[in-house]
Amino acid sequence: MNESEGKTKLASERTDLAEDRTVLANERTFAGWMRTGLACVGIGVGFNALFGKMEPAWIPKAIATCFIVAGTTIFYLAERNACAVLGRLDTHAVEPVRRMNLRLVAAILSAGSLTLLVGLWFLI
Repeated sequence: MNESEGKTKLASERTDLAEDRTVLANERTFAGWMRTGLACVGIGVGFNALFGKMEPAWIPKAIATCFIVAGTTIFYLAERNACAVLGRLDTHAVEPVRRMNLRLVAAILSAGSLTLLVGLWFLI
């Protein structure tokens, strides 16, 4: 193998490793957005708990609803973005999270948040 072929092979290996790092960074970013969405839901629940005795009663519920809907939107957008990135990249040395698992996590968190929202309006 001549020097040019060696450099080309080395560059290709570095590109493969960079792509693997990007996949792992995408997973960390997804986890970060899930935490942000959960924080929004938590702020909504906390706001309603803290100001639930305000009059009229629908005001704290409406504000909490905004935060919970924002959290659910974040879950959806994070899943869409993470799946899109995974669709564009090929892994070489790492095993990426399957797209279905990302969708499952986002769906479970969204369903739980929306169930909480229903409980907020009808049970509390």
